[in-house]
Amino acid sequence: MLDKNMTKREIEKNLEGKGDYIQLDYLNRFLKESSSIDMKKFIFLKLAEVYEKIGMLSESAKNYGKAGTLSLTFSEKMKYYVKEAERYIMSNDFQKTEAAMKKAMNEANSIEKEEIYLTIKDFYKTQAEKFLEGNKLFHAVKIYEKLLEMNASEKEKEGFKEKISNINERLGGKKVRLGFSN
Repeated sequence: MLDKNMTKREIEKNLEGKGDYIQLDYLNRFLKESSSIDMKKFIFLKLAEVYEKIGMLSESAKNYGKAGTLSLTFSEKMKYYVKEAERYIMSNDFQKTEAAMKKAMNEANSIEKEEIYLTIKDFYKTQAEKFLEGNKLFHAVKIYEKLLEMNASEKEKEGFKEKISNINERLGGKKVRLGFSN
C-alpha cells in the first residue's frame, strides 16, 4: 500500500506487477493523502497513463488537464494541455478538445499558438486514419468534418471531402452525415 511519505521511485516500485485497476485504486487513495503539488502532478500523470492503457481516454485526458493545472512552467502546461486535447480527440469529444486546446493556447506566445494548432490538426488527421484502418468509419467522418472546419488549404479541404465521399461509397452510397453533400 502507498503512504504519503513515499518517493516517486517507491510509488513506481510499489505499483509494479499490480493490475491496472489496483494501480488506479492505489493512486487515487494516495492522491487524497498527498500534499505536495509536485507529487500530485506525478500521480495525475501516472493516472493518465493507466487510464489510457485500459482505454479510458476521457479519464486520461482529465488527468493530463489536472497535471497541466499544477504545472509551474508555461511549456509544461502547454505540453499537458496538448496531451489532454489529443486524448479527447481519440475519444471523439471535440468540445472538450477545443477547451483543452484553448487552455494550451492561453499559455502560449503567437509562434507556439500556431505550433499547437498544427499539432492538434495533425493529430486529428492521424486519428482519422486510425479510425479508417480500424473500420470505424463514422468516427473517421466526424474527424474529417471537423478538419473541414479548421484552417486548411483548399487542397487539404478537397482531400478531406474526397475521404468522406470514399467512406460514403464504402457504405453503399449512404451518407454518413447529413451535413455533407457530394
